[in-house]
Amino acid sequence: MASGRPVPAPRVGRNPLPPRRNPHGPPPPIPGKPHGPPPPLPGSGGMIPMTSMGMGYMPGQEKPLPPIDARAKTVLKEAVDAVVNSFAKHTHGYGRVNVVEALQEFWQMKLERGADLKNGALVAYESLPSNSPPYVCFVTLPGGSCFGSFQNCNTKAEARRSAAKIALMNSVFNEHPSRKITDEFVEKAIGDAQGSFNGGLEDHDNPSTGIGAFKFMLEANKGRTMLEFQELMTVFQLLHWNGSLKAMRERNCSRQEVLAHYSHRALDDDMRSQMALDWIAREQEHPHIISRELQIAEQELETARMSGRELRVYKEKRDILVLSLSQIVPTESLA
Repeated sequence: MASGRPVPAPRVGRNPLPPRRNPHGPPPPIPGKPHGPPPPLPGSGGMIPMTSMGMGYMPGQEKPLPPIDARAKTVLKEAVDAVVNSFAKHTHGYGRVNVVEALQEFWQMKLERGADLKNGALVAYESLPSNSPPYVCFVTLPGGSCFGSFQNCNTKAEARRSAAKIALMNSVFNEHPSRKITDEFVEKAIGDAQGSFNGGLEDHDNPSTGIGAFKFMLEANKGRTMLEFQELMTVFQLLHWNGSLKAMRERNCSRQEVLAHYSHRALDDDMRSQMALDWIAREQEHPHIISRELQIAEQELETARMSGRELRVYKEKRDILVLSLSQIVPTESLA
C-alpha cells in the first residue's frame, strides 16, 4: 500500500463554449417560471430523504434504486425534449437549439443577473473512456450538481448532447417558484417526514432528533432552490455512506454541532482524500471491501444516470473509491 496521503484525482477541466448573445438587445429572461407548478421531473427523486443525513439506514443498507423501465424512458425523453424545445423558442425563436451552447448560455445569464456562483458560470463535461458505443458523458453545473447522458449514445458528441439536455431541463425547472424552500415547503416536508418516521410533535423542535435535524437543515436553507439544497446534502450523504457521521456520534458530537460545521464545508479534494484514507484503513481490516463497494457504486451510478437523476453523490462515491483503490493497487490493474 502506498504510504501517506492519497493524491486527489485531477478534476475535470472546464472548456466552456462562449455564450451566444442576442444581437437585438439584452439577453432574454430566463425561462422556467410559468404560472402554476411545473410537472414532476421524471426521475428527479423529489425531496431529499432524511436517510441522506444518516437518520435512517446505516452505511451499506441504503435502498437500491429501482431500474427504469421502457415506459419511463419514453416519458423521460419526451419531457426532456419538450423543455429543451421550449427553451429554444423562448430564447432564440428559430431553428434547432444547440443544447450544449444553450446550457452554457443559461448559466451565463444567471451569472449576469446576479446569481451567487462562486466558481463562475462554467459548465464542465467529462466523457468516460471508451473505444466503442454506447458512450457516456457527465456534465457538472456551476453549483456542483451533476447529470449524465440518459440514452444509449452511438457517438461521443451524442452523449454530450444527451447530458446537456437533462441538465438544461433540470436547470430550467429549478427556476420555478415551487422549487424554492419556503415556510410552506418546510412545514409540508416536516409533516411528511413525521408521518414516515412516526415521530412525535416534540421531535421536530429538538435538533438532537432526526426530524429536528432535518427541520434545522431546511430552515437554514430557506430561499434556496432544490438543486442548491441537493448540493449541500451531498456532503451529508457522503459522510453517512463513509461512516463519518456514526464515528462522530460515537465521539459524542451532537447532530447540531455536526450540521453547523458541515453546512459551511465545501466538498473539496481534502474531504475526498480523507474519505479515501478511511476506505484504505477499512480495506486493511476487511480485504476486498473497496472493490465490492466500488461495484455497488458503479451500479448505482448507472441506474441513476439512465433514470435521469441528479448524480453527484453516486459519482463522488465512485471517484472516492477509485482514488482509494489507486493507492493500494497498481494503476494499470484499474484499467
